Amino acid sequence: MKDTFIIGSRGSKLALTQAEWVKAKLLLLNPAVKITVEIVKTSGDVKTEPLSVIGGGGVFTKELEEALLDKRVDIAVHSLKDLPTILPESLAIAAICEREDARDALVLSRELDTDRPSLEALPIHAVVGTSSPRRLAQLKHIRGDVIIKDLRGNVDTRLRKLDEGHYDALILASAGLRRLGLAHRISAPISTEKMMPAVGQGAIGIETRADDDDCQRIVRELNHDPTRLACIAERAMLRELGGGCQLPIAGHAVAVYDELRIDGLIAAQDGKEIIRDHLIGRLDDAEMLGSQLGQQLLRAGANRLLANQS
Repeated sequence: MKDTFIIGSRGSKLALTQAEWVKAKLLLLNPAVKITVEIVKTSGDVKTEPLSVIGGGGVFTKELEEALLDKRVDIAVHSLKDLPTILPESLAIAAICEREDARDALVLSRELDTDRPSLEALPIHAVVGTSSPRRLAQLKHIRGDVIIKDLRGNVDTRLRKLDEGHYDALILASAGLRRLGLAHRISAPISTEKMMPAVGQGAIGIETRADDDDCQRIVRELNHDPTRLACIAERAMLRELGGGCQLPIAGHAVAVYDELRIDGLIAAQDGKEIIRDHLIGRLDDAEMLGSQLGQQLLRAGANRLLANQS
């Protein structure tokens, strides 16, 4: 068995925090091995154009997967929501770690911070920063008057732009803020009923080469089965819809004992129409439930919305 492993990570503070967390957990369980973290630049990090321009599919993961295939790294640590639902044949998700808070978070400027912050309490024509079509569509559905302004950059950059007055509010993932020790910046978590999160949001996915038995063996120790099965269902739904992070598609599954509930949503880009449905079934049938929900959404009109947005 080999005793040295290289973790590949994007260079953002959040990505490195997640990679170092994985490294620490692996070393705790396997103190005799040597593990290092290597930064891999992805096209999503290098390019500054909006994601809608450069394309969302794999822009934060493609180069990490290439590093795995070239054997420059042994492990790739991803925010699972960034990882496409179809992987290269020789790669595999060896573990999905226990999920952090999956909800989106409302982050207000200091001028707007109130005792009861909410999307409904935002001022008329408030300027809200997000680069996510999913968040944009759901926000427009709730508050058609708000002005959406594109937002790129790492979490620190986004918060700095808010503090400098470029925005009245931001919508960010609660999980990222919490992992960075910035939970105090969350003005209010947004319920999943009001704004459904991205597929896989809040979960860390660990990818390896499919034939690297040594690597898979140690990585599997970090797997959290309820999270894994919930995310399998969400990713199956997204795969059925044929969508990615650049379409207003959302999904959220929760495992309770031996039962799984999965909710799915697809919206028109302007937020004027939202199609939403859910399924409840056996935890062991996670992938089938996700696929079935995707088919239900297509029959309910998702195929029409997808055609209009392609």
